[in-house]
Amino acid sequence: MPGEVGLSSEYGSGKRFDIEACEDEKRRIRIRSLKKKAMSASTRLTHNIKRRNRRVADCRFAIEEFRDEEEEEAVDAFRQVLVQKGLLPARHDDYHTMLRFLKARKFDLEKTVHMWAEMLNWRKEYGADSIIQDFVYDEYEEVQRYYPHGYHGVDKEGRPVYIERLGKAEPSRLMGVTTVERFLKYHVQGFEKIFAEKFPACSIAAKRHIDSTITILDVHGMNWMSFGKVAHDLVMRMQKIDGDNYPETLHQMFIVNAGNGFKLLWNTAKGFLDPRTAAKIHVRGYTSVFALKATEGHVKLVNIDSELMLQVLGNKYRNRLLEVIDSSQLPDFLGGGCSCPNEGGCLRSDKGPWNSPEVMKVWQPHSVKQY
Repeated sequence: MPGEVGLSSEYGSGKRFDIEACEDEKRRIRIRSLKKKAMSASTRLTHNIKRRNRRVADCRFAIEEFRDEEEEEAVDAFRQVLVQKGLLPARHDDYHTMLRFLKARKFDLEKTVHMWAEMLNWRKEYGADSIIQDFVYDEYEEVQRYYPHGYHGVDKEGRPVYIERLGKAEPSRLMGVTTVERFLKYHVQGFEKIFAEKFPACSIAAKRHIDSTITILDVHGMNWMSFGKVAHDLVMRMQKIDGDNYPETLHQMFIVNAGNGFKLLWNTAKGFLDPRTAAKIHVRGYTSVFALKATEGHVKLVNIDSELMLQVLGNKYRNRLLEVIDSSQLPDFLGGGCSCPNEGGCLRSDKGPWNSPEVMKVWQPHSVKQY
């Protein structure tokens, strides 16, 4: 039914604004707490921390960004603690990386430090620092046949666009050509490549800092029941890896070609989500985190805590996608104007600034000062 569906009587517009105000106040309190802890930290630090203006220019890449003053103070405080505890390897001494971890733990310093330490331990045990060079995914071509996916182009703000055609996925056959452990290594290697290649290239092309993606999941023809226990466990393990070690990298997700039965299948689909995420998303009804709006062509989940992250669209998704992604960057099977001539089409083209000789000529990864 068109119109607002999710706000129940006990959550009127007044209370919605109260929730937002309350969350803003909690954020300010956490940041003030971070400042106090930073002031009391040991002065015997091996790194000098310089206060920056809100406007930060990177002349190497002609990138200009505007930093939130309170967030910058929170990152400075967090960085001091990491230095003091010996938890800041040079490769991770990066403003935006630390900010993403702070956001993932709602600027709670103690929880963020714990998360950061766990991430460093995981990277050491998993070999993430060298996985791009060390791991070779020989079965990539066969995996693509049973799990079509890939990066293609950028959105209008310069973020890489990641696409999965889940309706064409065949989980049982996929597990016949690879193993769970090898697929997870391929998944981690993919994330490392995003940070090593795609985000820097996109930042240069967009002339602004980029460290998040747009994801499109095409569920046309998808049979949820074909996703058995192995597929379920694989998705859950990937989610844990992503949430624990690469937080706050999803800017927006679109689920397209969601048929009328999607809502009925939602309870099954929720089983593939982290419980904390699933608890915040309701296809019907309202929680304190998401309000649900329905219009003729799609269902939209409005995130009250931050910006909109998930939209579930029916078959009238083209115009909505084109609001976010230029037609030249969107594959034709999603209503765009691109039809890459290479074998395998758009999903196999890896189209994007990271394959531009001009962009890559500017980027010198080993000379980048991160903080």
